[in-house]
Amino acid sequence: MLNRRQFITHCAMTAASAAFVSTSKSVMAVGHHDLKAARLHRGAGVGLISPASAAFQREEVDVVVDAVRGLGLVPYLAPHLRDRYGYLAGKDPDRAADINHFFADPKIAALLPIRGGWGCSRILPYLDYQVIRKNPKIIVGFSDVTALILGIHAQTGLVTFHGPNGLTSWRPDPTNYFRRVLFAGEMVTFGNQKDSDDANRLMQVKNRIQTINPGKARGRLIGGNLSVFSGIVGSPYVPDLKGAILFLEDTHENIYRIDRLITHLKLAGVFKQLAGFIFGQCTECLPDADYGSLTLEEVLQDHIKPLGIPAWSGALIGHLETIWTLPIGTEVEIDANLGKIQMLEPAVI
Repeated sequence: MLNRRQFITHCAMTAASAAFVSTSKSVMAVGHHDLKAARLHRGAGVGLISPASAAFQREEVDVVVDAVRGLGLVPYLAPHLRDRYGYLAGKDPDRAADINHFFADPKIAALLPIRGGWGCSRILPYLDYQVIRKNPKIIVGFSDVTALILGIHAQTGLVTFHGPNGLTSWRPDPTNYFRRVLFAGEMVTFGNQKDSDDANRLMQVKNRIQTINPGKARGRLIGGNLSVFSGIVGSPYVPDLKGAILFLEDTHENIYRIDRLITHLKLAGVFKQLAGFIFGQCTECLPDADYGSLTLEEVLQDHIKPLGIPAWSGALIGHLETIWTLPIGTEVEIDANLGKIQMLEPAVI
């Protein structure tokens, strides 16, 4: 059985070859311009897609349908939603066709993936970016969907969203962020909430942040899963990072692999372009048992502190029950002393 890192590395080779047979014209990433979707409202249509791993149990789709209806929205199932091709939710052109179909469909206001896993990078060459640019809609997701939300933003300028997948818990906190950003169009300030376990303590133990470099910075918010982001660096599917605020998170990776991925970004010149940096949660990211290890804190200190830009770690961004709905491509201000991300403009119109 391949572990997650071996799995992504193996599959990325297939993704690279797919680009050469794509029927879509490959273009350079577009310069930043303001392209926003309309805000959601009760009764709006939501296209359910499977752009990455397959939903192996029928009940998973049913659960997401119920969640969308619970939001007051109307779910529509993509034609290839229940397809399966090995570990993928169907062939690459078919998964991309579902996305193209929903962007062209006037009934659809937003696209919501069932789950992440692996596979979004493979479909980027097959997306019709002209159709997407002409029909701006909300698309949201996290984990492997990082490739999709960054790729679409890079190619079209459309503000996308790092937020819940369909199988997110949809408890009050993540649902509240989703509604405030995408229904109400609020300029939300995101920051770690105090855990209920700390209510009677003299000090905060959980959900602490660690300031790497103090200060404030402004820039366009870009980011997502570290493993996936690293895998598309050097492609036309990475947005312009000049002056950006970059956030990263990951899950189930050994610390030396996190070090390797962050080193790749440094060597690729990613960090020297940034105005600010945020590292979220690395759930189940443990030292390798066979030899001594650096800590995650030490890795971030080595690579990020010398940049001298405002930066912190420990933000509640990642594979968590509460998923913030973060706009990709809008202007934000960060405060590395307080661990706050403040939206400076609405992300929908």
